[in-house]
Amino acid sequence: MFDNLSDRLGNVFDRLRGRGALSEQDVRDAMREVRVALLEADVALPVARRFIDNVTEKAVGQDVLRSITPGQQVVKIVNDELVEMLGGAEVEGLQLDAKPPVVIMMVGLQGSGKTTTTAKLGKLLKEKHGKKALMASLDVQRPAAQEQLKVLGEQVEVATLPIVPGQQPVDIARRAMEAARLQAVDVLLLDTAGRLHVDEALMAEMKAVAGVSAPKEVLLVVDSLTGQDAVNVAQSFSGEVPLTGVVLTRMDGDARGGAALSMRHVTGKPIKFAGTGEKLDAIEAFDPKRVAGRILGMGDVVSLVEKAAATIKEEDAEALAKRMAKGQFDLNDLRTQLRQMQSMGGLGMLAGMMPGMKKAKAALAASGMDDKVLVHMDAIIGSMTPKERARPELLNAKRKKRVAAGSGTEVQEVNKVLKMHQEMSRAMKQIKKMGGLKGLGALFGGGGLGTAMPGLGGPGAGMPGLGGPKGPTVDPDTLPPEIRDLLNKK
Repeated sequence: MFDNLSDRLGNVFDRLRGRGALSEQDVRDAMREVRVALLEADVALPVARRFIDNVTEKAVGQDVLRSITPGQQVVKIVNDELVEMLGGAEVEGLQLDAKPPVVIMMVGLQGSGKTTTTAKLGKLLKEKHGKKALMASLDVQRPAAQEQLKVLGEQVEVATLPIVPGQQPVDIARRAMEAARLQAVDVLLLDTAGRLHVDEALMAEMKAVAGVSAPKEVLLVVDSLTGQDAVNVAQSFSGEVPLTGVVLTRMDGDARGGAALSMRHVTGKPIKFAGTGEKLDAIEAFDPKRVAGRILGMGDVVSLVEKAAATIKEEDAEALAKRMAKGQFDLNDLRTQLRQMQSMGGLGMLAGMMPGMKKAKAALAASGMDDKVLVHMDAIIGSMTPKERARPELLNAKRKKRVAAGSGTEVQEVNKVLKMHQEMSRAMKQIKKMGGLKGLGALFGGGGLGTAMPGLGGPGAGMPGLGGPKGPTVDPDTLPPEIRDLLNKK
């Protein structure tokens, strides 16, 4: 979503970093470009103006201009201010510490994704918070809205309130409250009706429903693709309904991102969740620090590790860890890796989360390399016999032709897969020499890739964005326990 803004800011900061010393005028010129970039990204004018004023005030101080790395200092100030603009360092989750049933009321315009978001939240509450949830559709305006929530409820295995034809929203809310109490439900999700625009009838209905259900959370669901108009909608709702937070849907789209950057300032309410795709598990808690990191091209390693922990099966990780410790890596292992990459969102998603990978992501796009490459590679390995997968050296010219024909590819592509396997196999042997996975601990916290793998620049070389003297490191304490255990294994 933030690609254009990220590119513009990246160009500005690359020029700042390239200079040994900065004058006040250099900073002001750079901030002028940042201001234009924010306005082009559809950020509200008052928000952009306040942001630039705050950054300029801090960046023209003597501490920055006389610093050893003034360019880096300015980037840090911009990063801190972006985090502040998006809601501060604290991640504000749902308020669930109340007498059950805790009521969460979903509000917003028609077409913003309320019903799907309700189901996503129901799934999240059940799987990550261990809560018993009940969903109820109060939308009697849109045809089949109640049936849609019922179907989604079956898909995510969360109970929905039985539909009574002709019942009005306030009566449905009362019935939902009664059902939630009788069934000892922890959280009740109310999916309210939307309109094409904000009107008095819509607001009156929402106030009546809120009066009956006394919601602990009132979440405004906004489609981030509507740009600046999303901010106007948020303003209208925050003036009428006691909002507690915002959910931005379609954050994976190609909108310019201004809605996300303006929302906190305009409503004064935190962005609590972001919808990142069509699937019912594509929702994540909105973390201002991580989003700011992505915008400035610093990557989002913690999200990447969490995604890995959620998608990679523990037994697969254990098996691979043992093989890595022995320096073993065959084509079956490569196939497992490729499938894990696909389940984590593909090449583009992974590249976007890695620090300093902005240019690599652009190169991937320019070369025409997309996630179909992973599918083709999987097909090539699938066309081999079990013996060939275990012992790739058996693949002579005749066998390669057979594999290419079986997978609908060319012999050159088969050779590329084999070359990739050779490189990774060599890396595994290097890991064995370093003392197994224990040696990889150097990547996290102490010295970066340059220290951990001498072939990448010698002791202490580091790699920007991946730890060591020239870039930020990943604090092992921030990693999920599964990954920490993996790194501590010999």
